[in-house]
Order: sequence, then structure tokens, then C-alpha cells
Amino acid sequence: MSERQDNAPETGLSTPSLAITGDRIELMQTFVRIVEAGSLSAAAGQMGMTQPTISRRLQALERSLGLRLLQRTTHAMRLTVDGERCYEQAKELLTRWAAFESDLRGAGDEPEGILRVVVPHAFGQERLIKPLADYLKRYPRMTVEWSLHDDRVIQDYIAAGIDCAIQVGEVTDPGLVAIHLSEVPRIVVAAPEVLNGGPVPTAAGELAALPWLALRTYYRNEVSLKHVESGVVERVPITPRFSTDSLYALRSAALLGLGACIGSAWVLADDLAGGRLLHLTPAWQAPSLPVSLVYPYARFYPARLRCFIDIMRQAMPAVLAGAAVART
Repeated sequence: MSERQDNAPETGLSTPSLAITGDRIELMQTFVRIVEAGSLSAAAGQMGMTQPTISRRLQALERSLGLRLLQRTTHAMRLTVDGERCYEQAKELLTRWAAFESDLRGAGDEPEGILRVVVPHAFGQERLIKPLADYLKRYPRMTVEWSLHDDRVIQDYIAAGIDCAIQVGEVTDPGLVAIHLSEVPRIVVAAPEVLNGGPVPTAAGELAALPWLALRTYYRNEVSLKHVESGVVERVPITPRFSTDSLYALRSAALLGLGACIGSAWVLADDLAGGRLLHLTPAWQAPSLPVSLVYPYARFYPARLRCFIDIMRQAMPAVLAGAAVART
């Protein structure tokens, strides 16, 4: 064997029989991450490694296979024909390997590694920190990258290296698994000065005359309200003076008396109790928003994700406990 290796032609790539440093599974995981992230630098960031380390792993895999997998220039990266075949088969192999390991270790396998989660700012800064802490305490070999983002549309979970997201609102992407966790009640509020000493509106139609603040993720120029007892739905046109995609910014603007708004009951409960905000049209509610945990479809889900899902399912009823206070 050594003679064949010594006499091998100089091609720039070693023969497949040549021993390589590193584990082949890890090398394939790195290659798949490079392809899905779109660049070596993006893959390095997602894997917590340096770009030279990622490059060395790619080169080691290419030497092991005796194939060129990627063509790289200063401006672009593309798969070769062999690279396309390798990518598809590597994904399949890694999925089977993960399932194989999980099956051997059993349901008691403790998760380890990095879990990347995207959450809305308000939930992510307050209500979900407790179940996140429970997750990290229960699984000390896990680390979590907790990204706060109010945009409900994530273009590509795999390319971004995201394991899952907490989404408020309807899930419309058919490529995602959506686990329903809870519902967020929403109410109409305003600071006392918005009413100029007048009575608190009780009918939905009275709201159109007020200055408004818009949470453009969910409403912009019209709000839809449902009568609690009769179920009648009324649409009210509004002309917002201020619009934002942040629930916290909406609350701050409302407290400063800039206008009426519709917000999540749990965010506004303390301000209502303290008299800083008034509950308008209490007999009329905005539709509640579903809260879902979403992630891409796959043939196998790692223990780190399965355990996170279990904790969030158990925790969510307590996360929104007390929201009903704002409805009274």
C-alpha cells in the first residue's frame, strides 16, 4: 500500500486510502454546514470555529475522498458535480448516524452542544428567560444562543443555523413544524391624557376618533375587535401617528400619551393596575395571538431540540399566567 501511495501522481489531492486527521463524521458535518451556511466564514461563525479551521476540515475531507467538492473564488463558492453528490449523501448519512446514536443511547441521552433559538424581544427578554434557565440547569452540557428578533419570517432556518423559533401569530410557512404553546390575549389601551378628560370609550366605533399607535406586525390602518359576549366582529379604521414593530416601543409611546394602541395583555397589566394606562372598550377584544414553537421538518430531531420543546410545552401556561388580570 505504501508503494502505491509513494508512486501516486501529483494531483494536488491525496488518494482516498491516505489517512487523514480528524473524524470523518465531523468533516462531513463541517462540509454540510459550509454548504448550508453559504460560505466558510458563515459556517465558522455558526460552529464557533475560526475560518482557517473550517478550511482545513474541508481540505481534509477532499483529500480523504480524492475529490474536489467546492470551487471557490474571491467572490463566490459553488459545489462541483462531485460536491453536489457528496452533499446529498452526507446529509442522509449524518441523519442516519444521529438516529443511530440516539437509538443506542436511548431516551435518557443527555443533550449537549449548542441550541440556537430566535424569539420575539418582549417574550425573549422577560417571560421565556425562566424556562430557558430551567433548560440550562437541567442540561449542563448545553449552551444556548438566544437571538431576539420581532420579524416573524425567517427565510432559511438551515442556512442561518437556527434550530427553532418562538413565533407569535399565525404560522403560514408549510415547511415548518408548528407546535401550539398558548394564546396571547390583546386589549385596547391608552394613557388618561389621550381622552382629554372625556369618558372611556365603550363602543368599538368610538375608537376611530382617537389618535393611534400601530404595531405594524399585526395591524396598521385598521383594527378588528370582537364583542366578548355576542361574538360580533367590528372593523375600525385608524390613522396611526406612530408605528413600530416593537411591543416595548409601543408600550412606551402609549405611556407618553401619544395615542391608543392594541397590545399583549401581559405586557400592559402592571400599567393598568397602576393607573398609567386605561383599558378602553373592555367589552371588545382584539383576537388573541397564537404562540408557537416552530422548526423545519426533518427525518430526525436531536435531543437538544426535543428536550427544549418539552420544557417549553410544560412552561408556557405559567408564562402567560396573570394575563387575564388585564382583562378585568
